[in-house]
Formats: sequence, structure tokens, C-alpha cells
Amino acid sequence: MLVALGAVARSSGDDTAERRSPDGTVATFVGSETCAGCHTSEAELWRASQHKHAMDHATEKTVLGDFGDATFDYDGVRSRFFRKDGKFQVETDGPDGKPTVFDIEYTFGVDPLQQYLVAFPDGRLQALSIAWDSRPKEKGGQRWFHLYPDEHIRHDDVLHWTRLSQNWNFMCAECHSTGVRKNYDAANDRFATTWAEISVGCEACHGRGSRHVAWARDRQRWWPFGKAQDPAKDPAKDPAKGLVVRFDERRGVTWPINERTGNAQRSVPPALLRKEVETCGLCHARRGALSEDWIPGRWLSDTHAVSPIARGLYHADGQMLDEVYNYGSFKQSRMFAAGVTCSDCHDPHSAKLRFPGDNTCLQCHSADKYANAGHSGHTQTSPPLACASCHMPARTYMVVDPRHDHGFRVPRPDLSVTLGTPNACNDCHADKPAAWAAAAVERWHGPDRKGFQSFGEALDAAWTGKANAAALLAAQARTSDTPAIARASLLAALASHVSPSTIDLARAGLKDADPMVRIGAIDMLESVPAEQAWPLVSPLLSDPVRGVRISAAALLAAVPSTRQPPADRERFERAAAEFVAAQALNADRPEARTTLGNFHARQGRLADAEADYKAALRLSPHYGPAAANLADLYRELKRNDDSETVLRTALASSPSDAGLHHALGLALVRQGRRDEALPELRKAAELAPDQQRYAYVYAVGLHSAGRAADAIVILKESLARRPEDRETLQALISFSSKAGDAAAALEYAERLARITPNDRDLARLIENLRRATSSTGSE
Repeated sequence: MLVALGAVARSSGDDTAERRSPDGTVATFVGSETCAGCHTSEAELWRASQHKHAMDHATEKTVLGDFGDATFDYDGVRSRFFRKDGKFQVETDGPDGKPTVFDIEYTFGVDPLQQYLVAFPDGRLQALSIAWDSRPKEKGGQRWFHLYPDEHIRHDDVLHWTRLSQNWNFMCAECHSTGVRKNYDAANDRFATTWAEISVGCEACHGRGSRHVAWARDRQRWWPFGKAQDPAKDPAKDPAKGLVVRFDERRGVTWPINERTGNAQRSVPPALLRKEVETCGLCHARRGALSEDWIPGRWLSDTHAVSPIARGLYHADGQMLDEVYNYGSFKQSRMFAAGVTCSDCHDPHSAKLRFPGDNTCLQCHSADKYANAGHSGHTQTSPPLACASCHMPARTYMVVDPRHDHGFRVPRPDLSVTLGTPNACNDCHADKPAAWAAAAVERWHGPDRKGFQSFGEALDAAWTGKANAAALLAAQARTSDTPAIARASLLAALASHVSPSTIDLARAGLKDADPMVRIGAIDMLESVPAEQAWPLVSPLLSDPVRGVRISAAALLAAVPSTRQPPADRERFERAAAEFVAAQALNADRPEARTTLGNFHARQGRLADAEADYKAALRLSPHYGPAAANLADLYRELKRNDDSETVLRTALASSPSDAGLHHALGLALVRQGRRDEALPELRKAAELAPDQQRYAYVYAVGLHSAGRAADAIVILKESLARRPEDRETLQALISFSSKAGDAAAALEYAERLARITPNDRDLARLIENLRRATSSTGSE
């Protein structure tokens, strides 16, 4: 049965052909205790795992925190944890900022911290930002702490525990329980979220178990004496055993170690679709849900939008930066490419390593070659360095939770020198420069020890606006050894560099066997007019993976149905319906409402787009993109007063949103109110100095206002941050020339020429500037 906050509820109607038995019945959840009846050893391991305790009712046995009238102070708010009438309670600041007593309904996690969930009348469960450090006292634990210790999170902040960013129904539920159905009622802004099992049970990974249970019972019935009563009905003839998926990728596989290299090689080449990795990725990936119709063993991209190697989530070389979990990191690794899967290293039921310490690694890497100080270069270290110390550096999240990067990369302090990325060497040797560590690695292992991931320079060039970005991105995207997740990221980064010389990469990417690469290729074409992209992208409207179909529909939405090829219209409508359904699933989020608004705007359905943007702002007045897009919509409709009102209202909630200040500045410029616009454009440039465009537009505004010297100063400061930005250099050439400073204009023009050496117009300009400076000098 499905449980809704303690009460029985019905499923939300997600029956699919894949879940139907041959007789037409639909597979259902049976619960982990049913599985334990036959699979006793696996159940015993699972009962002691963190999966089993991912979420639970708040009871004497499950609550780890101190509720003995303990207090915790944070940013002027004193919270008190206590018990009353058999309930665990907390007195803390509520949604209005006033001290309020709340019941603790559920526990969330066990180690190294435990959070607590509070139920609200509208069906929301909210996670307290004050958590219990469950580590031993000698390790700093057994205390209350705040998850944002260095910030000031007030009651009206989006990060406050009562707000959107701490909402269990969207943020947490899918990965901490089994068979979750969010059941959000957009009309009434309420949840009726259900689960089949409160924690991560057997069916969270294996899928609904009723058909397997029926298979097992039939087998007992037909084999009472070790012999089939009716061979034609023998259940043993069902190779799937009634299971949704069989995790048999490791069956019969060996990993013989090559004596020369000291490394193992898989005896059987791995399949493209790695069932275990995609299944674990449901919870161990940075992703967003597109559908609740998830089936284990399928591509994760079928039901989820998986984050590529994106700025702000990863470092340019693919190391984890934000909380990206393990899926994206692992799919970059040489281990993944070689055919390693999750349960080669982890027991799938306990989730613990198969062997203690380095012995897990030494399954495939010769101890003679790798388990010695000669390999690590650290002869005097005590205790000896572990493999993970160098190849799986840890980063701490949620204040107390260290997590290992599953990229299994060779330490690259040389990239720290050129790209500013972290490296395992300087994690320990923080008092030494990265160049020192790079020299040590080269001394031990030679100059060619570069590891598997080679795309860092290309992504860094794209993220920082370097002139050679397109060439580097294209070269890496063409390299067959580049991991698929990285190729997807490289293609997406080429969106601003689409040209006749790179369009072949999009064509190839659209036909790639990995759905993430196909999605990356679609993203690459986002700036191409939709009608031009249609012949390339329209075949993907019927792609076997939902995430690809949805991406194709979003890209092609701007083509009116009257101009769509008749043979494609039905396929577009089906994919577009899936896109809309994906946003409806997440209608509790301003991001989804805004995405749907953008889709409707591209289709010319402006009234629907307006309603979507307004709905997003009702959910979160802080959400700047919704306000900016609504204001832009009003501008198109010549409703300039409404456009300005929307932006000013949004800024009242989010005064530090650079994008809103920039949008308001542009709106005021269009109205001819330049004196009012300049402070807004200046504020945007100050709040987001890494956004070159904001500085450029502010400088143009200053120049137009007759403040040429100030404009040049702003552009010089921006150029110092992005020395190869073409737009900034072009503006400096123009502004310096108009100011009569031909020498400065020549310097900037020559810098631009080094970036664009084949620009004939620029070459002529340089000649003219040289003559001008020569003439000035002779005078």
C-alpha cells in the first residue's frame, strides 16, 4: 500500500506497459519484509544500512538528538528541543519569524548527522536546518549545529527551514523513501505525498516486487518434489524470474591483472547501458525529476534531467564542487570506462566497501606495483597514504559530511597552476604552492602522467571566455576517449560557438548512443533558429529516451504548427505533451513554472506564459528569472509600466539579485530614463563582477551619457578579469578612438587580432591606427 503521512492513500495512476504482467495485471509494491522472507542474508545487511534508516518515524529508537530541553542559538534565535506528551518537539522561529512549537514527525538519516522533519497542514514536510551531529563526541559530534553556520538565514530567506529550499516533498523524498508520489495539487497549493515504504527498501532498487513474489510462489507450487508437475507451466522458464530488472552485469565476469601494467582488465566488454550505475544514479546523481514513472535498469535520462559538468556544480576538470553526489563523477572516470560498476566496490545491500581499506582497490590493481611508498612518493608517511587519499579526495558538505570524489583521477597540481582547480596534493600540503606539487608529481612519474580526464582546459576556456574556447571544446568533443558525460558538457558549452566548422559535432552528437550526449547536442543548437534546427533535431522527437524527446520539443517549440512538416506534427505534439507533463510534475517549483512559461512564450501563447510566470512568483517572490521573463513579456506587449512594476516588486524581495537590477536598467533605458537606468546597471555590475555582459552594458550606458572616461575604467576592470573577451576589447577600441587615444586603441586592437587573426576588417583598422599613432608621434 502507499502511505500518505501516516494514512493510507491510493497511487497516483502511473501504470505502464512495462509494469504489466502477461495476464494484464500491474506490478505492485510488496515491502522489504516480504523480500526478507526468502532473502535473509541480504535483508540482514540491509537492516543495518543507512538505506534502511534514510527516513523513519520519530520514536525512542530512531531519534538520536538531545531532546532533553537542549537549546541552540543561531543568528539571534534560540531554539529549544524538548519532549512533551510523548512527542519530540522543537521551539524555533516559524515562517513568520516568531517562536513557535512544532512536533517532530520524522527522522532523516543517521550518520554523520540526523535531520528532523516537521509536517505542515498543507501536506508539506520541512527539514529543520538545525541538525544533530551524530558522530562520537571525541570526533566533535553529539551536538546541535546549523547547516548554514556562516550565513544569516532569516525567516523570509529562501533557505529558511520553512521555505522552498528545505521542502522534503520536492528536495528529499524521492531518495529517502521508496515508491514516492509527490501528488502536488497546483490549484490549491497542497501536497498529498505518498510512499510505498518510508525508507529506501528493496524495491527502491529492484522495482515493484509482486511479480517476482508470484514467480517464487508458483515455483514452490510446481516443484514440490524437485520435479515439475507440468513442464509447460514451469516458472523456471521465466529467465527474468518476474523481476523488473536483473542486475547480472557482473555474472561470469573476471578481472585478470596484467603483470606488466599491474592493472586488471574486464574479461567481458561492458554494455553501453550500465544497469547498476543508472539505477544507483536515481539517488546518487545531481538531477531533477521529469517523470515518476522510473524503472530500474533504464537510462536515468528517461525520467530525470541529469546535470552535466556545469559551472557552479563541478570544477572545470570535472572534480566535484557543489553537492553532485557520485554518478556524474563516476561516469567521468577511467574505472567506469573500463567496465567497473557500483557493486564491484560496494556491497549493494549494506552499501559498505567489499573489503577494508585499500583492499577494495587491490582487487584490480597489483599490490606489488601500487601498494608501496614508491608509487605514492611518500616514504615517511605514517600511517601510509590510502589510495583514496590521492585518487578520491574528500570534500565536506552539510558541515560534517566528508564525501569522496568518485572520479578516480590522477592528482593534477599542474592544472591547479593553469586552471585554479584543487588537487589532492595541496589538500595536505596547503602551505606549498601548486607548482611545487606539480614538480614533485613530474619527478616521480614523468611529464606524461596526465590521467584520464583531459577536458578541463576546454571547459575552463568556455567558462572564462577565452578566445580559443571553440577550438578546444571541439577538439575534446571529437576525441573518442572523452567520457560521454564530458562530451555532453562540451557540446552544450559550444552553444555560443555554433559555426559551419562545429555543426558536424552537433550532427554526430544527435546520433550518439548515450542519451546525455544527444541532449548536449540539442543544447548546443539552442541559439540556432528553430526552423533551421528542425531537420536535424526532429528525428529525436520519437527518441526512446524521454529526456531526449523533451529536450527536442523544447528546442523546436518556436516553430508554429502551420510550418511544421505534416509528418512531424503528431510526434512533436506527443513530445510537447511530455514536456508539459514534466513541468506539471514540478508545479510546486518556480523553476518549472518559469520553464513552462518560456515554452509557451516560444509558442506565441503569451497569455499562458504570463500566467506561468505569475504562478512562479506566487510560489517564490525571490525567483528572479520569473520576474525578468515576465517583465520582458510585458515589454513585448508594450506594457512598459507593468514591466517596471514587476521588476521593482521582485527587487523588494531580492535586492541583491544582479539579474533583476540589470533587467530594470535595460527597461529604463528603453523608456529613455537614462539617469535612472545607470544606477541599476551599475548595481548589477557590482553585484556580479564575473558577469562580463553586465559590465559591458553599464559601460555603454556611461559612454552614451557622456562619461567616456568612466566607461573606459569599467571596461578595463572587466578586461582584467576576462583578458580575451572580444566584446570588451571591441568597446575599448571604439571608446579609445573616440577619445582621441589612438595608441590605446591600437593596443586593444592588436590584442584582439591575436585572438581573431583572420579578421580582415580588424587588420585594416590596425593599419589605420598605426598610421594615426605614427603621425601623432612625428608631430
